[in-house]
Amino acid sequence: MTQLPPLTDEERATYEWQMWVDDFGEVGQQRLKSASVMISRVGGVGSVVAYELAAAGVGKMVLAHAGNVKPSDLNRQLLMTHDWIGKPRIESVKRRLLELNPRLELVTLAENVSEDNAAELAQQADLIVDCAPLFPERFAMNRQAVALGIPLVECAMYELEAQITSIVPGQTGCLACLNPEAPPTWKRQFPVFGAVSGTIACMAAMEAIKTISGIGETLQGRLLKMDLRDMSFRKLKFERRPDCKVCGNLS
Repeated sequence: MTQLPPLTDEERATYEWQMWVDDFGEVGQQRLKSASVMISRVGGVGSVVAYELAAAGVGKMVLAHAGNVKPSDLNRQLLMTHDWIGKPRIESVKRRLLELNPRLELVTLAENVSEDNAAELAQQADLIVDCAPLFPERFAMNRQAVALGIPLVECAMYELEAQITSIVPGQTGCLACLNPEAPPTWKRQFPVFGAVSGTIACMAAMEAIKTISGIGETLQGRLLKMDLRDMSFRKLKFERRPDCKVCGNLS
C-alpha cells in the first residue's frame, strides 16, 4: 500500500472542519492531498468543480480549456474575471485557484480535450471529472477512462436541467452506454444559468471527494437527473451494455 503524505500544521488548520466528518478524518484528507484529478473544461461547471476541490485540499489538478475570456463567460465561469476579458481562460483559472490554495499543483493546457490529447491528460489522473459541453470531447475522455481503468464523474446541464453519474470501468456502464451516439440536435451554445452549472458542479465535486476518500455512497451505476425549474430529482439505474463499443468487452 502506498504511504499517504503527512499533513502540515497549516493543512490541519485549513481543513480542520471537514476532518471532523466521522468517516473522513485525517486519513481522508491525506487521500485528497495525494490525489490527482483531471477536469475536462473549467467553464461554467468545471470552474466550480475545480474551485471546490482546491478548497477541499486535492493535491494536484490537470486542467484543459481553450480560448480567451469573453463577457458572456462571466455569468457562470466563476474562475474568470472582468479584468481578464480577452486573455487566456486557462491562465485566469490558474491564477484564481492558486489564490485560494497556493499548495495546489497544477498542470494546465490551453486546449480542449480531443482525440489527440485525451490519453496524455488522462494518464496523469487518478480520477476524471468530465465537464465538457460537446460530445466529441466527452466521448474522447470516456474512452480513455475506460481504457485506463480510471473512475470518471460525468456531468452535464442544459437550461434548468442537469444530470450526473459516477462511472467505474469494469463495474458500471460508461457514457457510450448512455449515449451511443451524439444527439443530432446538440449545439455548442445553449441557455444556461450559472446557478444551475454551480449546482451540478458542487455535486460532481462531492462525488470526486467521496470516490477519492472512500466515504459515503457514490452514484455508481445510477444516473441522477434533476430539473431545477420545479426542484424535481430522480435516480435511474443503468447497466453496462454488452454491445457497447467502448466498455462492452471488459471482463
